[in-house]
Amino acid sequence: MKLRTTTSASHSKVPRVLKGIGISVIVAVVSIASVYTAFPTSADEYDDRIRVLQADMARYQSEADRLNNEATTLATALAQITNEKNAIQAQVDLSQAKYDQLVIEITNTEKQIKDNQDGLGTTLADLYVDDDISPIEMLASSENISDFLNKQEYRNSIRDQLSETIKTVKDLKAKLTTQKTEVEKVLAEQKAANDALAAKQSEQQNLLNRTNNDEAAYQNLIASSAQQIAEAKATQAAIRARLNNSGGYTLVDAGSLSDYPWHSGNCAMWGYMSTGGADGNGGDGRGYGCRQCASYVAWRIAKETGVYYSWGNAKEFTQHAINAGYQEGPPMPGSIAVMDPAKAGQGYGHVAWVEAVSGNMITISQYNYDYGQGYGMYSMMTLSASAFDHFVKIK
Repeated sequence: MKLRTTTSASHSKVPRVLKGIGISVIVAVVSIASVYTAFPTSADEYDDRIRVLQADMARYQSEADRLNNEATTLATALAQITNEKNAIQAQVDLSQAKYDQLVIEITNTEKQIKDNQDGLGTTLADLYVDDDISPIEMLASSENISDFLNKQEYRNSIRDQLSETIKTVKDLKAKLTTQKTEVEKVLAEQKAANDALAAKQSEQQNLLNRTNNDEAAYQNLIASSAQQIAEAKATQAAIRARLNNSGGYTLVDAGSLSDYPWHSGNCAMWGYMSTGGADGNGGDGRGYGCRQCASYVAWRIAKETGVYYSWGNAKEFTQHAINAGYQEGPPMPGSIAVMDPAKAGQGYGHVAWVEAVSGNMITISQYNYDYGQGYGMYSMMTLSASAFDHFVKIK
């Protein structure tokens, strides 16, 4: 097994812990149509539930911070895994709450479309009958000019109503399409979270099997990795401090990324370590530790440019990118964002991909910032650009 720190590209050998773990996860997805009657008629009640779950995830992040500062013991490792499992379960529950809320919203939208379509039919019928009478006939049948003007105004009102109802139906159908797309996204997040939860459960059991719940066996298992573990923990602590000092972050998406080729099934994480991978020992086949930040950004650069660079650890990405002809400057979509180590020469730094920029706020995607669900996980978040030291335009 290889120790894969936050961004390490080195390949020092340590005892292999996880290899060839096969996890079969069955996710039961109930069709939307079959569950309409199972939920209340209002989606508003889910707002409070979603807020509570989001607060729970923040609490698990705080607990991860506390455990990260403790000594490396078997008890701490197991407590960290348990906390990560709880955070992932909160993500599962959050996805379920969003799904339930969307089901209700879709039901209500479909009902509004039908009601408006029914109203549209009535309006069309009224307009057809009204249009069957010519203005001369309408004038002749009117008792006076005032009566004629009232009838003409009624005709115009029907036409206005027709236009408004058509617009409403079109808007509702667009809204319905968006809601159904959101459901598909939530279900994909749900499956990814369930996969991650199964991987964590397997990780926990594997650790217990390897150590027989014995502290001495655990310490022997990690002895050759102690320095790298300490550096990885220091790097994570430095990243977290930087984010907290720059105003924190808003989590946009998290869990895993389907396009990125390394995931819990072929690159299992054990604490700070990557295992499995392309070489069975934690590597991604490109000189990086799989499910680490440098591995993800190198893959993302290759996806955008067609070139797979070997740029070492995250702290080295800025200079390597400049040497390759790219320009450092302000944050822009398609840039890499590099965070230098807290102290010169210590730690691996951190690198992420800039997705969007709005004022002094940026949205980044990254791997292996521990936001509470454990190491080696994907996340997209919005935060202050001041959290990073360098931006280099790639795309």
